[in-house]
Parts: sequence; structure tokens; C-alpha cells
Amino acid sequence: MSYFTWKETGLTSDCTSLEAMASRFEESAKLMRRMSKEGFKLQKESQKQLITHPNPAIFESWGFINEEPPYRQLTLIPTKNSNV
Repeated sequence: MSYFTWKETGLTSDCTSLEAMASRFEESAKLMRRMSKEGFKLQKESQKQLITHPNPAIFESWGFINEEPPYRQLTLIPTKNSNV
């Protein structure tokens, strides 16, 4: 299953007002709700929060980078028949 680790260390660190902080939280909430509707899930593993999706194509279409170990990411790529 495709996943990336959620590490929030500064969502509002660059905000200069409470209004700016509120806007940032609202934008983030909208994004999380959209992700949830698209099938993304939150999975806790070893005190980490992983954002997962069972469909690698949808995961990739959002521009996320899959953090699965390389041996889990491998897919067979069909090759054309050659005279080799």
C-alpha cells in the first residue's frame, strides 16, 4: 500500500496573525477532507502517522512520493518481444 509519513512541525510557523493561522487550519482541513473522500486513510505505525491509499495510481496522481521500501514498489514492466 502506498504511503507517506505525516510530520507536522510548522503548519502555522510563518503566520503573522491569528486570522492567518485560522485560514491555514481551514485550508488544511479542506485538503484532509478531500483526501478522505478520495480514499486516503490515516494509519498509525510505531508512533508515526502514515497517510495511505490502496491504489498507487490515485496516490501518485496527487503528487505524493511513496515511502514504501523499494522492493515493495517494484512492478513488472512488459517488454516488447525482441530477437535477443
